[in-house]
Amino acid sequence: MGVVGAGKTTVGSLLAQKLGWQFADADDFHPAANVEKIRHGIPLDDSDRAPWLAALRDSILKSKRERKNLVLACSALKRKYRDELRVDGVQFVYLQGDYELIEKRLRTRRGHFASDSILKSQFEELEKPTDALTVEIDKTPDAVVAEIIEKLKSSTVAYSDPAQK
Repeated sequence: MGVVGAGKTTVGSLLAQKLGWQFADADDFHPAANVEKIRHGIPLDDSDRAPWLAALRDSILKSKRERKNLVLACSALKRKYRDELRVDGVQFVYLQGDYELIEKRLRTRRGHFASDSILKSQFEELEKPTDALTVEIDKTPDAVVAEIIEKLKSSTVAYSDPAQK
């Protein structure tokens, strides 16, 4: 979880690959109207996010029912959003970075509907989690993933690492 440009998709997909887990990007769950708002730099409000969060929760519950491990890249900026997604076995990982670093990344990013135009509002909305594994993003994606895996090993959430089998 984290603001736009924190590396959720890059880190999440790499983490899922290293663990042999499924990967999903919350951006793919947005209704078309949300994507258009974001594309035009219009921040989403809670009513925009409600159906999106419901779809994400359904995906998490489906993975749980099917006993499939899932890495879900999702902003989850507010505590109430994380509470909506929190089910037994979910561990949030907060990709933390400062505004300047993320803004620099966003200015070089191409082909994504979210740009640096919504970064300010995302930082304003962000309620930093107190119950997540926090990882600084000022290093390579591989280094971020390695740190996440180390932190998962010592977390209270059941964690299966295929590399250890």
